[in-house]
Amino acid sequence: MHNGVFVAVFVLDRKGRPLMPCSEKRARLLLVRGRARVHRVMPFVIRLTDREKVTSQLQPLRVKLDPGSKVTGLALTRDNETVHTATGELRRGAAVLNLFALVHRGRQISEALTARRAMRRWRRGKLRYRSPRFLNRSRFPGWLPPSLQHRVDTTMAWVKRIMRWAPVAALSSELVRFDMQRLDNPEVSGVGYQQGTLAGYEIREYLLEKWGRHCAYCDVRNTPLQLEHIVARSRGGSDRVSNLTLACEPCNRAKGALPVEEFLAKRPTRLARILAQSKRPLKDAAAVNATRWALSNALKATGMPLELASGGRTKFNRMALGVPKTHALDAACVGALSGLTHWKRPTLSVSCTGRGSYQRTRLNRYGFPRGYMTRTKRVHGFQTGDIVRAEVPAGKRAGTHVGRVAIRVSGSFNIQKASIVVQGVAHRHCRLIQRSDGYGYATIPFSNGNLNAALPRTARHPVQV
Repeated sequence: MHNGVFVAVFVLDRKGRPLMPCSEKRARLLLVRGRARVHRVMPFVIRLTDREKVTSQLQPLRVKLDPGSKVTGLALTRDNETVHTATGELRRGAAVLNLFALVHRGRQISEALTARRAMRRWRRGKLRYRSPRFLNRSRFPGWLPPSLQHRVDTTMAWVKRIMRWAPVAALSSELVRFDMQRLDNPEVSGVGYQQGTLAGYEIREYLLEKWGRHCAYCDVRNTPLQLEHIVARSRGGSDRVSNLTLACEPCNRAKGALPVEEFLAKRPTRLARILAQSKRPLKDAAAVNATRWALSNALKATGMPLELASGGRTKFNRMALGVPKTHALDAACVGALSGLTHWKRPTLSVSCTGRGSYQRTRLNRYGFPRGYMTRTKRVHGFQTGDIVRAEVPAGKRAGTHVGRVAIRVSGSFNIQKASIVVQGVAHRHCRLIQRSDGYGYATIPFSNGNLNAALPRTARHPVQV
């Protein structure tokens, strides 16, 4: 139980088929009475054992996705349809059951490949000559770089996991965060595209992502921001997104119609940064746009009904319903939505950690081996990434420690807890809770603030809590 709001527990029948999720209290009673057993710890899944066949009514559940470059939000919701009394219109609402924040490691993959390429080139430059072979690999249609393909694969892996644990009947996903061409030229498909209900939401969302959600002139955060023309319209400035930035009200009033060079004459460093950022493309948006069709095609291949929507529609729903900004709650607000309930829940942060490395050597600065890693992944029955429970009877580390383990050949392990690392725990004190599956888990409790601020630390230190 977190802040009076329960976390939905996944339930399987005796043959492993998904049933409707239940509350933590009901799951605890089933386990205590011997009617169920623990099927999985993170996320928590139970499996019924008392009946061969379970006859229960399944309600329509939906998995919603908010694809991102660094973090993808996922939400498991229960659809509920109501008829509007005045118009007779059928409206679809949703009740949130579970929230997930999937932290990708695409940047780590890209940096690892870059380092490997640089080391290989340096090493081969000092050995015998080898003719260049850069056209000897064919790429299939739709090929994506490994750092981008990773985002599609991990997102689909978790969609399929949720479908195995819950009776999912439909999917919803953002297809685009914002339409780059329509932002630059609204007349592409008619001026009415930006003059309807969603007027301005696409541009605002783009600028918030590009400028980091803070004032460009004073870096203030957590305050209402206004659209600011770098070159004022009275001086011939346009409404193109390359001429727009974000500013708080005091800075916007202080600048007025002054040229930005005059307004920031005493702050040349900030001036150079603003001018450079205004022309810089949004790399994260490019990554999302490069993978959006691959992800949507993979979702269609599941055979489930798929609803596609834009990020502007998501933000409109979130603002209209008064829901705070998080990756997981953004996912809950995707698509057609007239109401959202039970969204004040903790979020399970799932960080992609990988299953180890093929590289078995440590390299020096010249690209040559300087040390060799162990050939076996397991030491005394444990491997890095396992969730363990260590009960240390005495010493400086005395106590009970639950977290993600990092093994050593010596048998002295490190355990990553919520905020600290407990070093030097003997393997004989450890008991396995769950095998490593390539992900690290952390529960982020609900708060009215921005939950996304907790994700970078979670991504660096994925733990079991």
